[in-house]
Amino acid sequence: MKELFQHTAITSGITVRVAVSFLPEQSRIEAGKWFWVYHIRIENGSDQTVQLLTRHWKITDGRGMINIVEGEGVVGEQPVLRPGEAHDYVSGCPLTTPHGSMEGFYTFRRADGALLDAAIPFFPLAAPATAG
Repeated sequence: MKELFQHTAITSGITVRVAVSFLPEQSRIEAGKWFWVYHIRIENGSDQTVQLLTRHWKITDGRGMINIVEGEGVVGEQPVLRPGEAHDYVSGCPLTTPHGSMEGFYTFRRADGALLDAAIPFFPLAAPATAG
């Protein structure tokens, strides 16, 4: 997968970068299933250590149907990032339409105990045109 981050959001020194790719080999277009993989890099540019506690995703398909996904951590982890550190992970999103979008936020706890919601940038999910 190409490591070119296409979308970025910065909240209070926390940078969230996203690279997304359509995976035709994981999709079953004839069955109405499309699949994307996304690589997230979270960078702590603040002056405090932070821990990622929860994720909140808003996933919208091509019909405008919205699915809210919330949970602890990311891919089973609640990483602690000291100033200057980064955390990378890869996950995937299936849709029943060839187009959609994702956006959301992560909730972090700072070293001083304060909670911080850091934006995950809006990014489109778009399958290449396929001969039908």
